[in-house]
Amino acid sequence: MDIAFPLHFDSRGRTALAARDDHLRDMIEQLIFTNPGERVNRPDFGSGLLQLVFAPNSPELAATVQFTLQAALQRWLGDVIEVGRLDVESVDSSLHISLGYIVRATGVAQTASFTRSA
Repeated sequence: MDIAFPLHFDSRGRTALAARDDHLRDMIEQLIFTNPGERVNRPDFGSGLLQLVFAPNSPELAATVQFTLQAALQRWLGDVIEVGRLDVESVDSSLHISLGYIVRATGVAQTASFTRSA
């Protein structure tokens, strides 16, 4: 068991825990929606995708976002996941991310979807 994200307390007043797969999804979510410079001891941590929500939509922007996210996932979580399918779509003021990955420790394929609105 690992610490749940966002950090909160369970019904017993202790730090809430999450199963390994849930914790891994939480780590991916933190990486995706953290802007570089937000972490004190890791100023280059994050993908910076939220800064692009209001950028004009274009095939070039979509390719840039996908490349940036792929690089961030490989750099920060490459030891725990192998990224398979990655789709990023910006619609109006919402960012939709669909990710398929393999957990390296177990070899199990997982999928995760994330959406954020500005």
